[in-house]
Amino acid sequence: MTWRSESIPLVPETTAVMVKAAFPKGNLYVELHTEFGAIYDDDQFAALYSQNRGRWLEIAPWRLALVTVMQYMEGLSDRQAADAVRRCMDWKYALSLELSDPGFNFTLLHDFRERLVRHEGAQQLLDRLLETCKARGWIKTRGKQRTDSTHVLAAIRTLNRLELVLETLRAALNQLSEADARWGRGAVPLEWYELYGPRAESYRLPKERSKRAALAVQIGADGYALMDAISSRDDAQHRRCLPDLEVLRCIWIQQYYRCSEPGLEEVRWRQNNEEPPSALRIQSPYDLDVRYCTKAFR
Repeated sequence: MTWRSESIPLVPETTAVMVKAAFPKGNLYVELHTEFGAIYDDDQFAALYSQNRGRWLEIAPWRLALVTVMQYMEGLSDRQAADAVRRCMDWKYALSLELSDPGFNFTLLHDFRERLVRHEGAQQLLDRLLETCKARGWIKTRGKQRTDSTHVLAAIRTLNRLELVLETLRAALNQLSEADARWGRGAVPLEWYELYGPRAESYRLPKERSKRAALAVQIGADGYALMDAISSRDDAQHRRCLPDLEVLRCIWIQQYYRCSEPGLEEVRWRQNNEEPPSALRIQSPYDLDVRYCTKAFR
């Protein structure tokens, strides 16, 4: 992508009027824009993008940076954050967007974070925020606050992995139900319908790290339980060749570690350094060729 710095625009008049009418006492994101103004500007992120080759940037980096912070505040996945930009007028206010702005594709957030990590620019997100808070006297001497931004990026990364495994198990259960609804009703616990019925992007994932970890392990254990039921029961042998069940098996290998030794049984969520490289890692149960990787523009 080619760098093209743009000045930070004012909040469009229509957006300002509608937001102030809807939130006469203000809200978190109205106050965020009012108090901080443009926290980030494009020149902060110039090193992340090519100066002379590639395609033009679709979304200004300062907007992606601010969305990343708001995404962490709300505990949203990339899909949910991109959807919030499209539908929430207070987010449009904070981002200085017209109410009719269609937003952007959620994959741009992943690309932005990858660039931050690759160019060691993640610290800029938190540093600028802390500097602004300090200038307003909101951070006091010897107070307690995080001094790194890696926990922000790590939390969002975990949310997106959870979205992947949720949707993968959901797709496998749906295909199994279509292929043999009677067998599926007898093999699938009733509580799975509530957990794995809705699409992953509509599922509000927990904010607490411990709850996210527990949910990840639960999803992994349920996925293995489904695969074990299909492989061990004679009346399910004809369902082993379903494509989405094979996708489930592949993604579970990439995302989980399983010990099946008697007395040592364990299902563990893989740490980031235990995952396969991004060029090999499956990112969607519906398109196995999708990968997040660095492309060289010539």
